[in-house]
Amino acid sequence: MKIVAFEHDDAVQVGTVDEDGQVSARGEIAAFWRNPHAALAGTGTSVGPLAALRQRPAAPPTARVICVGLNYRRHAEETNLPIPTVPVIFARWANTLAVDGDGAPAIGDKFDWEAELGAVVGRRLFRATADQAKAAVLGYFAFNDLSARDYQMQTAQWILGKNSDASGPMSAIVTADAVGDPAAGLRISTRVNGTVRQDSSTADMIFTVPELLAHVSQAMTLYPGDVIVTGTPEGVGMATSEFLHPGDEVEVEIERIGRVRTTIVAAPAASA
Repeated sequence: MKIVAFEHDDAVQVGTVDEDGQVSARGEIAAFWRNPHAALAGTGTSVGPLAALRQRPAAPPTARVICVGLNYRRHAEETNLPIPTVPVIFARWANTLAVDGDGAPAIGDKFDWEAELGAVVGRRLFRATADQAKAAVLGYFAFNDLSARDYQMQTAQWILGKNSDASGPMSAIVTADAVGDPAAGLRISTRVNGTVRQDSSTADMIFTVPELLAHVSQAMTLYPGDVIVTGTPEGVGMATSEFLHPGDEVEVEIERIGRVRTTIVAAPAASA
């Protein structure tokens, strides 16, 4: 099952998409995430084809967007950094999320791509085991953790370089039952202007999705709609000093989940 959000009747609704691209509304976004399993079990209301709707990120505005750094072995190696023994955690704001087809302003001279697997929580988690965390995953999405390296690398804290406007494009969410276990290996790739820049497998992740969620839940309660994006494989622009510029088109794609496409645009003028 594929889950999307969209504008309808002056509100943001969450819905499901069938094989023909037709959308059934399942409720206003805040109400949906209060009990997503009940909303998905109910009967939706047809609102027409997805192509005719203005999409919005399917995560709620209240979502914690938890990010993981250096979670692929070969990516850690290409950055000449030690393989982490504890997950490297940082944060995004939910208002940086974007959807397929949105533009992202290039910030600084070193604006970079990062293909990532995202997961969305469907049930409350606190001090969970990995098995409990696995059962709580509602679904997965493809994510591009667009990174302003100029700002990210100024200090040991990465948050500033990871929160520029529209720098978190995400695909539709595909329910966990349709994806299977990412630890078994899903192909994950990035194309920039049609050229493959990243081509790897989620089997290279150091910490699995359940392990990451269980780890985070030891310190904070996770709620339905919270998301975790799980790190990028080798092949980022920073490794070869190749970066994104206005006019470039980036596509991140993950097997069994889908893709998210972003056009890089010029940064807006500075405030007067």
